[in-house]
Amino acid sequence: MKQERFSEEKIVGILREAEKGEKPVAEICREHGVAEQTFYRWRRRYGGLNESDVQRLKELTVENAKLKRLLAERDLEVDALKELLAKKW
Repeated sequence: MKQERFSEEKIVGILREAEKGEKPVAEICREHGVAEQTFYRWRRRYGGLNESDVQRLKELTVENAKLKRLLAERDLEVDALKELLAKKW
């Protein structure tokens, strides 16, 4: 898995800095070493969130991955049982 350079909290901080309007977006991106396209992608994903919302989003992402894994395991078990029952004894 690719290592992220910025934590979600840091991303929210950068977005808040841009929301203040003291500096142009290009200058903020240059200071933090990110492309403008990355900044706008972050704004689309994290725009309007605060730190607690970001933490909750992270928790929900982990929970969603766990549930997907459980569903995949259950589907494998169901397929195995169907194959077993389909055999003629």
